[in-house]
This record gives sequence, C-alpha cells and structure tokens, in this order.
Amino acid sequence: MLEIACFEMTSAETALRSMADRIEFCTDLELGGTTPDFYEFLHLKRTFSKPVYVMIRPKGGPFYYSETEFIEMKKSIISFGEAGADGFVFGILTPQNEVDVQRNAELITLAAGIPCTFHRAVDRTADLDKSVETLIGLGFKTVLTSGGKKSAMEGKENLKQLIGKYSNQIEILIGGGVRSENVAEIKEFTGATSFHSSAILKYDTLASAAEIKDIKKLIS
Repeated sequence: MLEIACFEMTSAETALRSMADRIEFCTDLELGGTTPDFYEFLHLKRTFSKPVYVMIRPKGGPFYYSETEFIEMKKSIISFGEAGADGFVFGILTPQNEVDVQRNAELITLAAGIPCTFHRAVDRTADLDKSVETLIGLGFKTVLTSGGKKSAMEGKENLKQLIGKYSNQIEILIGGGVRSENVAEIKEFTGATSFHSSAILKYDTLASAAEIKDIKKLIS
C-alpha cells in the first residue's frame, strides 16, 4: 500500500492520477502538514475516486493544542467527514509528549467509523511500544511512523520490531524520507507492506508521477 502526502492541489491531482493507493491531503509543507482547504478537498472528492485522507492539524509545531485549537479540530472532523473524507490523520500529545488519550478518543468518536491514522507525533513519544499499544486501544487503524528517528532508514530497527509485534493489530505505515532509492531496502529489512512518501524529488516542491510509479513498483 502506497500513500502519498500531498501539500497542495497539483501534487494531489498528480498522485490521484498515479499508481498511488490513496493520498494524505494537507497544506503547509514547511510546517509538516496542517488542515487543508475544505473546498480544495471537495474538488478532489468530486473529481477522483481514490481515497483521500485528511490531515486534521490546526497549526505546526508541538502536537499539543489549546482548547480553542482542539475545538477547531473537532469541527474539522465533522465538516470533512460529512463531505466524504475517506480517513483522518491526526495526533494529539500532552505537554509531556505522551499520547493524549482523552482528546484523541473524542476525535475518533466524532469520526464515526471513518478510519483514523495517528501521524508522526508518535515519534516524539519516549516509549514507542507503549504509545502504539495505546493507539490500538483507542481504535486507530493506522500509525504513521519513522521508528522514533528522523527518517525511516535511521529508524528501521525499531520499525522492524513494531511490525513484528503489532502489524496484526494496527497498520504500521512507514514514512520519513521514503523514496525510490531506499524503499526496497526498508521493505526487505522491516517486512513492511505500507509506505508513505511525498514523492518530492530533491530541489523540487511537487510530487513526481515518475517517483510514485517507481516506489509502487518497488513495493509491489
């Protein structure tokens, strides 16, 4: 399974026309992704049939939020859900960088059965195993992770362990610098079956259809 992170419309349209299985739609590449424009999302849903997962993140920076920001997240879940979102991508931590059980549970309840992915906020937590077990208990369908390191290549030992322990309970989606030049090695080492990439080549800002094709062939 290949998910492409798309930070603007051109990349989203490229990915949805490509061999990708689904996209994660967001904005603000420089912030690591925030909640996208609602009307751009509607355009994608009306034009393409592939799944569009929506990032729910009101700001960049740390993954804990004020009450006002949390209310904004809840409103976004309801709005995008009613408009046909195929999945949600979010992750709320406490100020101590632990999974915020109560707030994440509230968002999962509001998602009303739409699959939820806990994003790379999990890599900020001190104990990955404990965090993944918490996410399973909360009902997350997927966790996006680089194994607690800056990149999937650096975190491949941890990723292998997570997949061995938990892949029958939650989808372990590997992200963090995943590209055609390293995805085969990551796949072979970890045993992973799900990958996440922006497919943006060096010195570029948009997803590359050729790169998406290459990654998909290498993981198939």
